[in-house]
Amino acid sequence: MKAAILISVEVNKLSGVLNEVKKVSGVKEAFSVAGRADIVAIIEAKDLNELSKISVKLNSILGVSTTETLIEAKVGE
Repeated sequence: MKAAILISVEVNKLSGVLNEVKKVSGVKEAFSVAGRADIVAIIEAKDLNELSKISVKLNSILGVSTTETLIEAKVGE
């Protein structure tokens, strides 16, 4: 399954958080963005349980203030 996790970070923590996000297993890509979130992490997980574990790891990174997980919806398939 695929997901995008939107990550908001504390002021002046973006660079350090982004580097840590990229190290988390299951994160296929991570980049900073302009908008309501500061970072988008693209995730590939075998199931919802694994996705949940990845989300918990991302939330535990020092400097992360909030996350929002967007799960791929295969509409029309």
